[in-house]
Amino acid sequence: MNRPLFFCLLVVVALFAARVPVSAEEWSRFRGPNGTGESEVTTIPDNWTDHELNWNVKLPGLGISSPIIWGTRLFILSAEADGKTRYVLCYDAITGKQLWERRFESTPYHLHKQSSYASSTPAADAEYVFTAWATPDHTTVMALTHEGDAVWKKDLGTWRSQHGFGTSPIVVDDLVILSCSQEPFNGPDTVPEPESFMIALDRKTGKERWRTPRKTAVTSYSVPAIFQPKNRPEQLVSTSTGNGLFALDIQTGKELWSKIIFDKRTVSSPLVKQDLIFGSTGSGGGGNYLIAAHSEGEEPEMVYKMDSQAPYVPAVVARGDLLFLVGDAGIATCLDLRSGKVHWRNRIGGNFASSPVRAHDKLICVSSDGEVVILRADKEFQELGRVTLGEGTRATPAIANGRLYLRTYSQLMSVGGPEKSAEKP
Repeated sequence: MNRPLFFCLLVVVALFAARVPVSAEEWSRFRGPNGTGESEVTTIPDNWTDHELNWNVKLPGLGISSPIIWGTRLFILSAEADGKTRYVLCYDAITGKQLWERRFESTPYHLHKQSSYASSTPAADAEYVFTAWATPDHTTVMALTHEGDAVWKKDLGTWRSQHGFGTSPIVVDDLVILSCSQEPFNGPDTVPEPESFMIALDRKTGKERWRTPRKTAVTSYSVPAIFQPKNRPEQLVSTSTGNGLFALDIQTGKELWSKIIFDKRTVSSPLVKQDLIFGSTGSGGGGNYLIAAHSEGEEPEMVYKMDSQAPYVPAVVARGDLLFLVGDAGIATCLDLRSGKVHWRNRIGGNFASSPVRAHDKLICVSSDGEVVILRADKEFQELGRVTLGEGTRATPAIANGRLYLRTYSQLMSVGGPEKSAEKP
């Protein structure tokens, strides 16, 4: 290669690298990459004041939808408290500036007192952002461009649940996948029983690619993950009361295996780490437990079960051979990932619905009252810091661009990162 051409190529590479944000991994679905809730960034502080935030913006409406980020665009859902208006919102993830807002009329219905009309978390790929919400008569999945232009909308039919809608879509290859787990209808015999199913839609057109019936027991809010068994193709794994821990073929929706393993509702989402799958079940009245399973044969095999201080709503997160749990009543636990042996268990206070996330060696836990508790993600218990957000939340934080993104009921904020932008919204 001649010298001038070589130096031109170096310049092009340097310019391209300069455009890529530091630690710019995508947090493109609920709980980030494959639902693990983890990032290896080291730029999240132990604690901070309001003056140290990158930015803090007021959202229209209220919600518990968690933020997602693709590149430097942050997407989130919100809704008016009366349920008549839904919002899809896009912000610049670096500056906090609102880039666009889309409003959609909706219909109010009965909700659990701790839920909201914006409880689902969107998903994104390089072209589109995908949203889902429901009323008793309609379950709507929609695709928008990153500029907020409508691409397609699909009505999946009725939604039945005493708590409202709260499941979230994911993108796998060219598919948008959503779990529609409903509850039996205790009403007149003339009203048809609601159908529960897992569905895959073409990400470009919204056309149905496959639909797999699921048992209608109680609503599951579990968001699926991808599991890679040894010497076999990737599988879509999820949890529900009716079908237990189960796996589907990603391209066809065919059930590959299932094991009825949960006797209560599944609200948390499965975690896939190494060759293990973790899932939990519970109720508002207790009886929660966590299971660890692996599947190298025709069906999953339970490795261990933990029924002391297991979470009901929050999902779990790992670091290496350590598994971290934050129970709904504010007790944090560190387990050996493979054996279930307890390394430590400590009360950190508060009640929790948000799932913990991990930034390298920091475990970030956010209580329903809006207190952030940061622990060392290690074999020995260590509390690093506490921050009060000033408002309650049930949303799970996101980590991207070296920054932490937090959503309270009505606010969205960012902290951390290699440097703070001088531009404010």
